Amino acid sequence: MLDNDSNKIASLDLRDQFLIAMPGLNDPDFDHAVIYICHQDDEGAMGLIVNQLTDSSLQELLSQVDIELNEELHQVEVADAHRVFYGGPVRQEQGFVLHSRDDNQFEDADNVSDTLALSGSLEVLKAIARGEGPKDFLVCLGYAGWGPGQLEAEIQNNSWLTAPAQASILFNSKVEQRWRDAVASLGFDPSLLQSTAGHA
Repeated sequence: MLDNDSNKIASLDLRDQFLIAMPGLNDPDFDHAVIYICHQDDEGAMGLIVNQLTDSSLQELLSQVDIELNEELHQVEVADAHRVFYGGPVRQEQGFVLHSRDDNQFEDADNVSDTLALSGSLEVLKAIARGEGPKDFLVCLGYAGWGPGQLEAEIQNNSWLTAPAQASILFNSKVEQRWRDAVASLGFDPSLLQSTAGHA
């Protein structure tokens, strides 16, 4: 029975899924984290934490790479979409943009799903700064990464829940509410999950 469960987990297609940290996960980087999985293959997996903000604004990040923000966008600087997210503990100096796949496609973008793409170049940031970027986007610094079989083992050890990703949670839920919304999308009461969590 364990072998069958292991085989099921090993064959999971986690791309375009949410990883939802269980309350007992003993890692401060991933405390109540919701991670969007962008890539998975035999060499491991990569994702972005989508519910933790850095102290930087989009305007500050753009100025660091000599991109000037469109004057009109200064007025919405306080919106979550104009904050910079903590994408994860790996390569925190590297930026990523998770964004909707609109009519304005970007050459370097990796299409993660039918509706979402991931870009790591300045092209999409320049378009956002001009007010011509994708409709929905998250700008992240760093990412979360796992080696071959590592994430599957963590799921088997009940460190994570998995759920189909929802754009409404990614781009519309308040950042501090995203963990609860992701848990609720599975039909669980987040408060019950909190109260029954043990220590891993």
